[in-house]
Amino acid sequence: MALSRTLVLALAGGLAVLPGDRAAWRVPAWAAFDSAVVNGTRTRTGVPGPRYWQQRAEYRLRAELVPLSKRLLGSGTVTYHNDSPDALPSLFIHLYPNLYAPGAKTTTRVPSQLGGMVVTKVVADGRALDSVAAGPGWTVSGTVMELRLPAPLAPGASTTLEFAWNYRIPPDGAPRGGQDTEVYTLSYWYPQVAVYDDVNGWQADPYLGNGEFYMGYADYDVTFTVPAGWLVASTGTLRNPDEVLAPRVRERLAEAERGAGIVAVVDDSGRGAGRATAAGTDGKLAWHFTATNVRDVTWGASALWLWDATMAAVGDRDGDGHPDSTRVDVLYRPDRRRSAWGDDAKYARHAVETFSRLLWSYPWPHMTVIDGPASCGGMEYPMLTCIGGPWTQRTLYETTAHEIAHMWFPMQVGSDEKRFAWQDEGMAQFFQSFAIDDYFPAADDFAENRRLYREAAQYAGEPEMMRHADRYGNEVQYGVASYYKPATVLGMLRAMLGDSAFFRGIRAYGAAWRYRHPTPLDFFNAMDQAAGRDLDWFWREWFYETWRLDQAIVEVRPADGDSVDVTLENRGRAVMPVPLLLQGADTLARRDTVPVDAWLEGQKKVTVRLAAPRGFRRAEIDPDRLYPDTDRGNQVWPRP
Repeated sequence: MALSRTLVLALAGGLAVLPGDRAAWRVPAWAAFDSAVVNGTRTRTGVPGPRYWQQRAEYRLRAELVPLSKRLLGSGTVTYHNDSPDALPSLFIHLYPNLYAPGAKTTTRVPSQLGGMVVTKVVADGRALDSVAAGPGWTVSGTVMELRLPAPLAPGASTTLEFAWNYRIPPDGAPRGGQDTEVYTLSYWYPQVAVYDDVNGWQADPYLGNGEFYMGYADYDVTFTVPAGWLVASTGTLRNPDEVLAPRVRERLAEAERGAGIVAVVDDSGRGAGRATAAGTDGKLAWHFTATNVRDVTWGASALWLWDATMAAVGDRDGDGHPDSTRVDVLYRPDRRRSAWGDDAKYARHAVETFSRLLWSYPWPHMTVIDGPASCGGMEYPMLTCIGGPWTQRTLYETTAHEIAHMWFPMQVGSDEKRFAWQDEGMAQFFQSFAIDDYFPAADDFAENRRLYREAAQYAGEPEMMRHADRYGNEVQYGVASYYKPATVLGMLRAMLGDSAFFRGIRAYGAAWRYRHPTPLDFFNAMDQAAGRDLDWFWREWFYETWRLDQAIVEVRPADGDSVDVTLENRGRAVMPVPLLLQGADTLARRDTVPVDAWLEGQKKVTVRLAAPRGFRRAEIDPDRLYPDTDRGNQVWPRP
């Protein structure tokens, strides 16, 4: 999800004490992860263990959107496979629309009094189950259903569940979706089985509005019934285009897929039943989609949308030696042209191509951006993002790029966003900067992330990154710890390791954990492997603590020959290698890096002798401004 760039406010609190020996820099123990290593499902090298497992499911769902009552009517089956070594007496099911039920606990403002999700049918392996307090049956607490099975689900066994449900689609103001009477974004619209993983078992935290999601991978077969003339965008591949799309629309899609640039698939005069879509039966159309190995399906619908399409080059996706491409679709209301939506197909194509080049090929047949209710803000789903609200060219590009970066993290690399929001938001915030700075060369989005983080780091109440997303005191704390700080820290890691090792580590992490569930330790271990050294001190200080970085030049003195003695002081609690620029006459300069070791051993000052360029006149720490140092004034010698 994109976060608006607002001024980071002052926060209150205290700082930890700098450790005096290397043992104190170790990443804190995590007993559940250690047990997973012993059990062979995890390793300490950043890859899954030989006995790694995760659960699987197949969903077959049908839903009807009823605009008059603004309700969704749903039914379907879930076949759940227990690939764990454990017998499961209960399954836990997310009922996300209960966020809007009267009295629901929330961590953000949401529309209430909507009634939540009304479950009218629950069946397990042909046996109807009732809402009862004990024995086979089900109970609901907040947004989570506990479904107690008639018999425990044995390792290697499967169960088929049937559900029927309905709920009132929330109005604009609901986080991450809803409806504004013109556009509907149907997110978190069906009962979804919670993740049961090898580290912590059931991860069935309630949905409170702020913390996002941890979802298992599954195959989906879904059908959405909407009024004829309405366009539908969804995760997955449309399986019945001949039944729902008008011939002219299918022709224009084929034109876009042939590489004809940006094609107006549905223009102002092409909307409505008989022009954009088929006429339908009884004024309705059923749109059929399938998706394989995705963590969710989200869809949107509107009678007002225009539709632009183009193709993005994604590299050799299937390893056959030939370049591949993905269709980019953008659907938006005509009045959104005033806020750059007419250019968004170009923006989305550029973002897909940039991340495919930086990371690995975009894997799916389309990437779709929809203009949704304002409260979508910017929100990511597999193959689809919903963006709402007015935008400038720069802000629409930024939001589009951020949400498309999420197609890699967490849509492919399936981390637990609720407990470790930085593991997806920080990744997206960091990689969006590559795309923004490529499209807008004067932007320097990396510097913008550092600026926003430094404004918080000036104060002592900055929250640590390793915190549950629902346990931040306010949106500023959540934004700093989940977006700006991790983006800044990843930038420091890149500067410290160099591009070759950094991207080798990121790509190895992605290759190991695509369509799987990495923890933070898996990421740390993967990057340690790429670096060829133990970086525990780095992970500890930046992810678990809130120490500030303040590196200073105390003095520079002439030494023997062409050398100078530079006295450095670590005045903050955080430590880093010290990149130094020694400036000589004219354009002569010399760069050196002072290792981090002295600081790790508890020293506060160190003097290093360095060869100086001819006509030496100036020294500066971190001349490229890649670190979030809190006092730039003491990093230059002589002082300005």
